[in-house]
Amino acid sequence: MSEKEKKRDDYFKREKSSIIRSIGGLITFSTILPLNIYTTVEEMAKITWFWPLIGAFVGAIGLVISYFLLKILLILPLVAVAIVYSFFLIFNGFHHLDGLIDFGDAIMAHGPPEKKIAIMRDSQIGTGGLATFFVVAIITVTSLNSILAIGIISSILICEMSAKIALLSCCVSSKPGLDGTGKYFIESMTILKFILSLIIVIVISYLLANFVGVFGVLGGVFGGALVSIIGGKNFKIATGDVLGASNEIGRMFSLLAMLITLIWI
Repeated sequence: MSEKEKKRDDYFKREKSSIIRSIGGLITFSTILPLNIYTTVEEMAKITWFWPLIGAFVGAIGLVISYFLLKILLILPLVAVAIVYSFFLIFNGFHHLDGLIDFGDAIMAHGPPEKKIAIMRDSQIGTGGLATFFVVAIITVTSLNSILAIGIISSILICEMSAKIALLSCCVSSKPGLDGTGKYFIESMTILKFILSLIIVIVISYLLANFVGVFGVLGGVFGGALVSIIGGKNFKIATGDVLGASNEIGRMFSLLAMLITLIWI
């Protein structure tokens, strides 16, 4: 959804709590689907563990798009991959991409954590952010293209689930700040919830691509933990932008892990 909608006075309004409403609110918050289900960030954060299943839904749409492009229109795989990757970014409302760019700007800056956090939260885009996006994007696209050349089309769904697992991995291993929406997701994510979500995603990925899928999920976990470590070193805490960066970087590492597994196993 758009930034304008997210700034509406009633975006985080209180309604009668329910799991369905929390899921709808999380989908409204993190995608451009016009569900228009608005709830408090606290209510959404209670089901942070459900995020990878939303990723599975988005990945399934990407899988359908890829099949149509490759099998029906006979488009070159590299072009199809670029379209699918663009779809992921657009469908997620550029929400996580914004975090990745802000994260890249901040970690390239010199100074104390407070200065870096201020840079991460300003509205300007610098070379560090653009370069970070370029590196992540080109590795993501070329890795997915290589995997599709081998014939593992289910990697499209797996990598999007793994992107959300990376986000949860970052949540569970990070220290929250005192403000911002990110702190609610971090505070809500417990080890048990993370393990539950991880098991569900591993089972789905194994059914789709055997151990290649499992290693893809583990790549996502690694990507999220790596962002958490980098964020902790630079900011001492994790913000919503750090979580967004973990999603994009986690997807990249998921694809890299699947590609390496296909080469060596």
